[in-house]
Amino acid sequence: MSRCLLLLVLLLEMAGPKRLSAQKLFDVSALLRLQRISEPQLSPDGKTIAFTVQTVDVEKNTKPKHIWVAPLDGGAARQITTAGTANERPRWTPDSSRIVFISNREGGSQVWSMAADGGDARQITKISTEASGVLVSPDGKKIVFLSNVYPECGSTSVFDDACNKLRLDAEEKSKVKARVYTSLLYRHWTEWQGKRRQHLLAANIDGSDVKDLTPGNRDVPPFSLGGPDDYAISPDSGEVAYVANTDPVPATSTNHDIYTVAIDGGEARKITPGAGADTGPLYSPDGKYLAYRSQSRAGYESDRWRLLVSDRQTGRTTNLTENLDRNVQSFTWFPDSSRLFFVVEDRGRHGVQMVPVRGGGARSIITGSTTIDDVQFSPDGKTLVYTESTGAKPAAIYRVSSSGGSPATLTHLNDSVLAEYSLKAFEELWVEGADKTRVHSFILKPPSFKAGDKYPVLFLIHGGPQGAWSESWGYRWNPQVFAAQGFVVVMPNPRGSTGYGQKFTDEINSDWGGKVYEDLMAVVDHVAAQPWADADRLAAAGGSYGGYMVNWLLGHSNRFKAFVSHAGVFDLRSMAGETEELWFPLWEFRGMPWDNPDVYQRWSPSFYVKDFKTPTLVIHGELDYRVPVGQGLQLFTGLQMQKVPSKMLLFPDEGHWIGKPQNTVLWYGTFLEWITEWTRKVEPAQP
Repeated sequence: MSRCLLLLVLLLEMAGPKRLSAQKLFDVSALLRLQRISEPQLSPDGKTIAFTVQTVDVEKNTKPKHIWVAPLDGGAARQITTAGTANERPRWTPDSSRIVFISNREGGSQVWSMAADGGDARQITKISTEASGVLVSPDGKKIVFLSNVYPECGSTSVFDDACNKLRLDAEEKSKVKARVYTSLLYRHWTEWQGKRRQHLLAANIDGSDVKDLTPGNRDVPPFSLGGPDDYAISPDSGEVAYVANTDPVPATSTNHDIYTVAIDGGEARKITPGAGADTGPLYSPDGKYLAYRSQSRAGYESDRWRLLVSDRQTGRTTNLTENLDRNVQSFTWFPDSSRLFFVVEDRGRHGVQMVPVRGGGARSIITGSTTIDDVQFSPDGKTLVYTESTGAKPAAIYRVSSSGGSPATLTHLNDSVLAEYSLKAFEELWVEGADKTRVHSFILKPPSFKAGDKYPVLFLIHGGPQGAWSESWGYRWNPQVFAAQGFVVVMPNPRGSTGYGQKFTDEINSDWGGKVYEDLMAVVDHVAAQPWADADRLAAAGGSYGGYMVNWLLGHSNRFKAFVSHAGVFDLRSMAGETEELWFPLWEFRGMPWDNPDVYQRWSPSFYVKDFKTPTLVIHGELDYRVPVGQGLQLFTGLQMQKVPSKMLLFPDEGHWIGKPQNTVLWYGTFLEWITEWTRKVEPAQP
């Protein structure tokens, strides 16, 4: 670690209010010590859970990931991979004797297998275009995985690795790096579109006889930021269901459909007729049904996610959650195929509900002030396994009896680290916002909080805009780090937020600075009137849409002492011409700038630069193609030209999110330094 970076970490550890005698204050160095648990997979015999653990090596600036296992009936978890730095996606063979996974241990990302105890590692695939996202067929004879291939190397299901390698080598050796495009979606998230496309491949369990199941000039499945897998294998191992977007201009379309194809390749069949997005296909254990998530409105990525189930014999489709005004997240089948259990987002929490496969009312199974995910059952259906986190506790794996009772924690990887620090639980409040609509917020007070004292307040504004703060743990905007430095952290969920009904979400469409602004200021008014809040020391920060709202506040409020705008939208007109997922501005602003210029002008912060007065920190990643870096540059130029105190932090190697460990340390350090400087309590002058 460089001397400068080491000094920054030490300063962060020493900064803020006086330490508590028993526990240390939680800072970015503590945050990066935590082990990040994900991808739990229960073995078919119901005895062992395999999962991945990502750690952070700040000095090496890496985040290695390895596979661990834990017994379902309790006992110590243990790491079973050591080679390579990216071991992930554990999937069991049907007899529970081996784990198939993805590893980079030989330089490239390939499919491997190992014994259940981690021994006898064998490389399965050795293809030039590498592999990811592996599945094992229920009969144990096949694997299905993803690879970025050259479409011209195969117009049929035959996979030609020699052709792909020839083109890879030629592209690498070429001195010309220019790009030529004739269609949209030429770049996405953090990457420019190259000559290759992501395809779904199948092979024998030993890696032989590789077939391309999705030949053509499309990425399959389409890009996703999360949610269930967008491909699955049928219980008889003969068919694969997958998601594809075949619209002529994918940059303007959310029309993801589900297709099926034989696992040995052949003609694909489209099985979903809707114009919205259909994703996450999952076969029932008995093979009679295919369940999936669906949105009804075309072009709207934040429409309500419903849970649908299709009878594979008759083709009849049933909407199981039409009467539930909440988003369905992940879901799983009960082992006897009679019911579906799904995670639902509701008022900042994520709980589990159940619905019969033939329809009927959904029933809550697990509720509370937590975020639950990765739900799965033991083969006999007697035990439920899931991950759970809160605002004061990172994700761990739990088990609970299907008949009820107290859950048992199966992983304790972070217990010793968390015991060193003082972490407060979230509180919450409701206020009356625009149109007398109730608006929900979470609050986190400093660990040293004392009644009667006043504290600076930091308002965090979430992105999306169709997103929400929730009772969950996060690493990119961790409120515990901010609270430990003496701030009361307030996380409002104003108009546009998810988890409060679809109408509440929709009311931000074409109204970006309207009711949502009123909602936020109603929260600010309420908080500023509290006895613990110092109304003269308010700050606000946000990323993406949250950054937009900070930019909007710059031109519409002088209530705050400091702002942080991360990857914030500044000029709506230029944003529409630079961003990649064009269905977003088409929906949000009812067309492009030349179609609907008035709405672009009305809600663009760039038209209010002359009113900017609040000191602002501008943060942006140069690889951000969702909100391109020009938005941050324009904002900083406007601030500087208006002589507003401002600073710009640019990351040439980051996109929309800041992910590299040393960049994360710098991000938190610069953020805290800025808001602390401008919200510092000014002592009265001595007479």
